[in-house]
Amino acid sequence: MRKIILLVTCMFGISVFSQIKVLKNETLVEIGKDNSVGLYKKEDRFTINYQDLNTANLNTFRSFSFQNMEGDVSGLYQLITGGFTTMPEENVILELPNDIIELHYEKNYGQTTVQFIQYIKILFKF
Repeated sequence: MRKIILLVTCMFGISVFSQIKVLKNETLVEIGKDNSVGLYKKEDRFTINYQDLNTANLNTFRSFSFQNMEGDVSGLYQLITGGFTTMPEENVILELPNDIIELHYEKNYGQTTVQFIQYIKILFKF
């Protein structure tokens, strides 16, 4: 009997002071993906994931997110695709709520490519 009471007491003590909390799993919906860049949506928030090529680990991915206010997603799409047809001479700078993103276009072997350069907004001052 003592062992049963001790076991129940220990189990109750562990469950009361548990540090792990189970959260609701809300998945991102994939809108589009091409090689190492993907666009995902969760409610009205869009996230762009891209592979960071400047790290030694090839599995390092970075991301930035923004709300779709006033057609921001279609505007960003038009901006990126427009850079492939008429390549800008300087980097295009985008200010997001938490980040500053530069779109750097260049030609590699005759093909126009775009590179995302991300700065954390609180560390970067204009």
